[in-house]
Amino acid sequence: MNIAVTGSIAMDHLMTFPGRFADSLLAEQLDKVSLSFLVEELEIKRGGVAPNICFGLAALGLTPLLVGSVGADFDDYRAWLDRHGVATWPVRVSETAHTARFVCTTDSDNAQIGSFYTGAMAEAREIELRPIEARAGRIDLVMVGPNDPEAMVRHTEECRTRGYPFLADPSQQVAWMDGPAIRSLIDGATYLFSNDYEDSVIQQKTGWSHEEILNRVKHRVITRGKDGSSIYSGSERIDVPIAREEVTLDPTGMGDAFRAGFVAGLSWGLSLERCAQIGSLLASYVIAVTGTQEYRFGNTFLKRFTAAYGDEAAAEVAPRMRDLRL
Repeated sequence: MNIAVTGSIAMDHLMTFPGRFADSLLAEQLDKVSLSFLVEELEIKRGGVAPNICFGLAALGLTPLLVGSVGADFDDYRAWLDRHGVATWPVRVSETAHTARFVCTTDSDNAQIGSFYTGAMAEAREIELRPIEARAGRIDLVMVGPNDPEAMVRHTEECRTRGYPFLADPSQQVAWMDGPAIRSLIDGATYLFSNDYEDSVIQQKTGWSHEEILNRVKHRVITRGKDGSSIYSGSERIDVPIAREEVTLDPTGMGDAFRAGFVAGLSWGLSLERCAQIGSLLASYVIAVTGTQEYRFGNTFLKRFTAAYGDEAAAEVAPRMRDLRL
């Protein structure tokens, strides 16, 4: 499958302050805050929903198309993704803005002060999918992930107009978008992804019940944290337990990894149950490291898949293990 992954592309600048923010904040002076904190650690991590998903797809042997908007400062990140099997040529480079950034400082109480710079991501609305299809030869699936809201709407409308099957994954953007915008993003989707909290927000804002949403999409996938995931196709429901984590370190990026594994399973022609199992196992690698693209399989993927889901399931996945890149 040729899979176009649209969504945010960003860098995360994560700092650690050894003290407590609360010690420097005076309630009677909050209208005059002017503070700086001497931090001890700085980590710069590759991030953004679209590259995280693309990295997971590439790790599993696919060559996904990364679609998003970045600044001229993207060169090092591009080289990393190219080296790991992601096709970055569809990425749009802004002439004026930097790549989006999340800058966050965490204190000893795990309180955080953060800022998100949208930057070049705001220009993703200028991207058209048709020229990408012309160069790629075809597009079999478009993943519409959280991004500049206007870009999300444009990509979705183009998918409906041109007949591209699409996966709707509004994710955290459902908190900021109104009901009509959310309805426009999910109506007609082949797959709709959300976690259980986002599912509640979607229903509340759209005014559509679970059953009404199912009438407008072909498949719904709802992730439920430690309780696994549920797949709805018409009246059928499939519940898939999580793959047990060997180490729990940082949950950031687990949802992106689940989506990558699920779509990889689709590209391999596997059942929806197997797709969710692959996604769950891939997520268990992400939680074991700090950073969303730092995991490695080390020839353990099939062994751990077998332990989690049994010999019969593993036999269906095994033929693809020779294509793994990590």
